[in-house]
Amino acid sequence: MNAIVLRNVVKRFRKQTIRRHHTTFKSELLGWLLRRKKERASELIPALEGVDLEIPRGKTVGVIGRNGSGKSTLLKLITGIYSPTGGTVEVNGRISALLDLGAGFHPDFSGRENILINGIILGMSRAEVKARMDLIIEFAELGDFIDEPVRTYSSGMYMRLAFAVATHVDPDILLIDEILAVGDEHFAKKSMAKMSEFKKSGRTIVLVTHDLGTVEKWCDLTAWIDGGKVRLYGDPAFVVEQYRQAVATAEQQAADRGKVELPPPGASLPAREVPQPTFGPKVGAPRRYGTYFLEIERARLLNGRGADAAEFDTEDPMEIAIDFVAKEPTEEVDFFIEIARADGTSVYATNTGYESVRAPRLSGRGVVRVFISRLGLIQGAYHLNVAAKSRAGAVYDLHRELYPFSVRSKLPDVGFTRPPHRWEFDAAEGAPSLRAGAGS
Repeated sequence: MNAIVLRNVVKRFRKQTIRRHHTTFKSELLGWLLRRKKERASELIPALEGVDLEIPRGKTVGVIGRNGSGKSTLLKLITGIYSPTGGTVEVNGRISALLDLGAGFHPDFSGRENILINGIILGMSRAEVKARMDLIIEFAELGDFIDEPVRTYSSGMYMRLAFAVATHVDPDILLIDEILAVGDEHFAKKSMAKMSEFKKSGRTIVLVTHDLGTVEKWCDLTAWIDGGKVRLYGDPAFVVEQYRQAVATAEQQAADRGKVELPPPGASLPAREVPQPTFGPKVGAPRRYGTYFLEIERARLLNGRGADAAEFDTEDPMEIAIDFVAKEPTEEVDFFIEIARADGTSVYATNTGYESVRAPRLSGRGVVRVFISRLGLIQGAYHLNVAAKSRAGAVYDLHRELYPFSVRSKLPDVGFTRPPHRWEFDAAEGAPSLRAGAGS
């Protein structure tokens, strides 16, 4: 079972603009008499748009992205601080969260009193909190300050108390939003040791951070949030590398524009903005990753007789059959295929979104098929890449370099493909024309 499931989650905030010009009693009275409505300019500001995300139980998931991308909003939706404007948020287990420094603490109560209050808020009984009180106080390292009002605490003391409470109330899910950045080196190591203990005990951790090194070393999965959408979700090393490349590109562009701005999701795509997964750097990238909300079980290469095949002739037809299973009823799915050479060079790629093929509502097992009437590749070794992705940007499942095949040909063509063609000579006057060709 997944610890957290978000399906097509949308969050928008309403912004109201107050009129800046002054009015008089007379003008207001006339307006009321004329039954004029008072105009209030308002608009909805999007924070998250169509987020699909599954966080498996017992996994540590890092959330990365630029400031203002929607990371903190995502955590507040999971905790229930915010309600989604659209979509659903499902949480299975007791949540403990470290979001805003000192959130939930009463400034005039002592540290000890705040431990009791927060423990009860997080679902523990008074007796349970008192039984763990000494452990929490010892972990927080506040000494005699534990009986002083928390308004007298430094930011580091606030953080130590908040972390101690959050990690000692027996949560199933721990959410952390960059709060550990205010701690000193000693407590940072102590906190990481505590979270490692959480990992080993099968708890779920969601960590929002700008520390990409920690994400690569410590997380099982990573979600890159950009512009309120999940731009990529999967193997931490791969996602972080893609993020770094995007940041480097933005910084290079900033040299000309004077403004750092990451390319928005789908910016390089056609006007329909159909998301396209990256099949990855050819060295070191995982061969499979995704949320597995919709899972590709396998892809099959079939010849003209409908039989599985690993070798084709240049002139042969090919059928690509992608077997999938949708764990929940799923809409707005795009399927992707790419044929690449053995050295990783992309020969051809397309997807259902580009070709305006809209998948029906998918539920349970199914097959999507691609029919190629003439393969047309020159002799050589190739592989097929396939993927399924939501229109909102989440990679459900991506298979890279898992389906090798070869192409044979009677002719030593060079390049990539052998298109239908013919040769023709206009012979000397009085002689018949000479024609020869392939697929003409």
